[in-house]
Amino acid sequence: MKLYASDEIRTKYLEFFQEKNHAVISSSSVIPDNDPTVLFTTAGMHPLIPYLLGEKHPSGTRLTNIQKCIRTGDIEEVGDETHCTFFEMMGNWSLGDYFKHESIAWSWEFITSSEWLGIPKSKIAVTVFEGDDDAPCDTESYDIWRRLGQNEEEIFFLPKADNWWGPAGQTGPCGPDTEIFIISEKERCGPSCSPACGCGRYVEFWNNVFLQYNKTAEGKFEPLTQKNVDTGMGLERVLVALNGGTVYDSDLFSPIFASIESLSGKTYEDNKKAYRVIADHTRTAVFILGDTYGITPSNVDQGYVLRRLIRRAVRFAMQLGIHEGGLAQIAEAIVDRYKLTYPELQTNRDMIIRELQTEEARFQKTLVQGLREFEKISDSLENGRLDGEAAFKLYDTFGFPIELTLELAEERSIVVDFEGYRERLQKHKQLSQAGAAQKFKGGLADHSTQTANLHSATHLLHAALRKVLGDEVAQKGSNITAERLRFDFSYHRKMTNEEIAATESIVNEAIAEGVEITFEEVTLDEARNTGAIGLFESKYGEKVKVYTIGMYSKEICGGPHAANTAHLGSFKIVKEESSSSGVRRIKAVLTQP
Repeated sequence: MKLYASDEIRTKYLEFFQEKNHAVISSSSVIPDNDPTVLFTTAGMHPLIPYLLGEKHPSGTRLTNIQKCIRTGDIEEVGDETHCTFFEMMGNWSLGDYFKHESIAWSWEFITSSEWLGIPKSKIAVTVFEGDDDAPCDTESYDIWRRLGQNEEEIFFLPKADNWWGPAGQTGPCGPDTEIFIISEKERCGPSCSPACGCGRYVEFWNNVFLQYNKTAEGKFEPLTQKNVDTGMGLERVLVALNGGTVYDSDLFSPIFASIESLSGKTYEDNKKAYRVIADHTRTAVFILGDTYGITPSNVDQGYVLRRLIRRAVRFAMQLGIHEGGLAQIAEAIVDRYKLTYPELQTNRDMIIRELQTEEARFQKTLVQGLREFEKISDSLENGRLDGEAAFKLYDTFGFPIELTLELAEERSIVVDFEGYRERLQKHKQLSQAGAAQKFKGGLADHSTQTANLHSATHLLHAALRKVLGDEVAQKGSNITAERLRFDFSYHRKMTNEEIAATESIVNEAIAEGVEITFEEVTLDEARNTGAIGLFESKYGEKVKVYTIGMYSKEICGGPHAANTAHLGSFKIVKEESSSSGVRRIKAVLTQP
């Protein structure tokens, strides 16, 4: 049986949609730009939200790409056969162009045609939206699948929980989807077996979303004027569909596993979970550290997730006998595997290795502190029982893995209240999720006047910082809600009060002048030649939007903007602080007179 390689699938996918008149666009950063709803880019559609809402994309109405994505909601599940925190999502989009018929027909052609993937039709199952009080049953998608030749017994009608996307926030674009599954070798779990039962017979690998409704603040679902198509197909999942096995049984992971085996002297077959966790978490850490924004480990936001991934990888590396510095060597193998596809990893190789070494060393000290705390707690026990709260404190405060707590407790004949620990951990997760929901409410579709004004103010702030502090200032991330802006930038020290005042003055000067905000669509080379700043993520020849604010700012951007600086009001920096090593963070607000 032919085994497909990841490079071959990437090439085939982009070539197929180029033949369907789609423009190939670059992968965006894994750190969302001006998106308060998520910490990481979790799907190919995130960078395209402005265009799904109606803005004109420089490359047209048919787009395709392969987007770097990170999802960290199931970190504890990594180690099984299906979960990864980093993955590549192949996607194609219609911005008010084609709709359901073309989208489904092209998916079917790419999947089943011998010229492309050649998956047997008998191995395919699909689901469609069954309908509810908000929107009718998607019989249109059902009829299209049936006419194409999809086995009717493997077409399933499922509810909104399974076959509906969005909105990302409280309001915005949403609609039914149709999902495509590979039928595994597992037998049906019963007469009602379907892709919704989770028995493992059906493995999803492609999702076609039809954004045809807008959910209003009142909870109504109104038809959209511009109907869009957003599809996503995970590269790792496609390789499973084609080659069998798990998401880890591909050429994406084989060189990483080889590095782990060389360092540990232990085999993958005898240590699957540890291998998978180390490989997955280190790969994700490499892509976060090597990103254009270059996030580093910290105790907040993306930096906190990065630190957690690195430390979990270190814990499992220790189980295999891999000594301090091992993660950096594994990272070298990851950079070598991906550097041709994602050259930013090679560009940032030294920084990736340095940060991993630093965090490994820092975690070793933390573990020593955790061991001392464990000894202190265990010495004070009167009944030989460690309660769940204490076990959770060791995990949460000292990064002490529960597995290590259980191991040490067994050596001392101490019983750990594991259920109590799990309950405390679950409570912590619920509180974190509730906090995130509150923090990020508003949604990807929040392109209100307030956010547009703050977006424009961010450009002025960036330019003002470069004028006050020098050209070493570079954007390292931004986050905008309707109430405030947050801007991360590279700088080696805390700003003085005088520098903060000077920065505010430049921004307010531009606002008082009432400068028109204009944009033009140019190639990347043209943008560079005109002195535009920003993230140069696009490839040569791609068109980008460059926003100009008089003599104050010229920046590459795709977000919403005010028409004139006079609309912005008064600009005020409310906090300047450290975000992570070498990165400062400014929080600022606009107030209307």
